[in-house]
Amino acid sequence: MKKSDNFFEKVYEVARQIPYGRVTSYGAIAKYLGAARSARMVGWAMNASGGDDTVPAHRVVNRNGLLSGKHHFQGTNLMQQLLENEGVKVKNNKVEDFESIFWNPSGNIDQNL
Repeated sequence: MKKSDNFFEKVYEVARQIPYGRVTSYGAIAKYLGAARSARMVGWAMNASGGDDTVPAHRVVNRNGLLSGKHHFQGTNLMQQLLENEGVKVKNNKVEDFESIFWNPSGNIDQNL
């Protein structure tokens, strides 16, 4: 994995590691990157990734499993549809069994971002 000085690029590098059928949170990515209070910036990065199909922004939700970024996707339910296509169950805009499918980057990827 390449080392980047750009925060958004670092966010994208982490997001690309989220396994199919799993989700993580904005805050977990921020914490992994050493910027624990920057969850909102991670959200901005996910929003800005719109044209990059290599960034699975749909797998990043808020700390409670809510699809808080869904309004940034084309179509009213695209984020939910993408998650459901991966087997993630969503009900009332919230990931069901969030704790069991949560992917923590701190314990799963190379620390050299």
